[in-house]
Amino acid sequence: MKMSNKILVTARSFGSADDKAQKLLEANGFVVKKLVAADGPILEQLETEIVDAYGIIAGLEVYSPELIAKGKELKIISRYGVGYDKVDLAAASAQGITVTITPGANGDSVADMAMALMLSAARNVGFMDKCIKDGNQQRPTGVEMFEKTLGVIGAGRIGKGVARRGRGFSMNILCYDVFQDEAFIAETGAKYVDLETLIKESDFITIHSPLNAETENMFNKETFATMKSKAVIVNTARGGIINEDDLYDALKDGVIGAAGLDATVEEPPYGSKLLELPNCTVTPHAGAATYEASSKMGLMAAQNILDVHKEGSCKFAVN
Repeated sequence: MKMSNKILVTARSFGSADDKAQKLLEANGFVVKKLVAADGPILEQLETEIVDAYGIIAGLEVYSPELIAKGKELKIISRYGVGYDKVDLAAASAQGITVTITPGANGDSVADMAMALMLSAARNVGFMDKCIKDGNQQRPTGVEMFEKTLGVIGAGRIGKGVARRGRGFSMNILCYDVFQDEAFIAETGAKYVDLETLIKESDFITIHSPLNAETENMFNKETFATMKSKAVIVNTARGGIINEDDLYDALKDGVIGAAGLDATVEEPPYGSKLLELPNCTVTPHAGAATYEASSKMGLMAAQNILDVHKEGSCKFAVN
């Protein structure tokens, strides 16, 4: 039986910067088909197209056991990014499908986004912009970032990138991570502390952890009660790490100062109460939406497919 040469693409920004990744796949005999929302719901298209696909450069859609089972010729789900919590790894593994990620490709873009959300939340940028456009000028009092304490939860590539940017604001860096990087400590003066200490002492908290049983609802009513009253929390990682009902209450009641969310439980969070709050800035999981990150992630995702095709394995496999 002839092997399928069809590669599906569901990642929205794939190819937006350049066509290098597509050309790389085509040069190796693959046919690339991008699924777009204009042609109907992505998951509905996938249910049909996945049947004879060799690989998928996957966005943020859910890959359930039922969907994966339809991929009779599927060999790889190449995630366009680093999160893979929406892919059922057990189902993929049982079917001999490799799941890969693109670590480091979007690190600088997401780190930039975290800093942008911190500044926006601290200075009420989004709220003031909306007020001006509505013809209702407002000047709410914000807080400064300069020489404040930045708490980094998950000091991997992205977390360290945010910390380095924070040093440009002369911020004191606290980190919570299972691994302590001595070279990073020497470079930035960062101090590794327990989670309770970080939450209590930080003026700004930035989250860069995966969503799992340990991190789900890490920030909740009890956690917010121990934070500083003007603290700003930013999440560019995954929705669910912050309990959004509890966050709404904490922001509304002034328990903490502000929040910036690029990751929410429901994406997009159109029905969320958080959208009603002037001290909550929400963006559509766009941390990696830069031309630079798009190019890097596309090439890595394509190369992961080629590695599995040619070598039978990939160093960025997560199963």
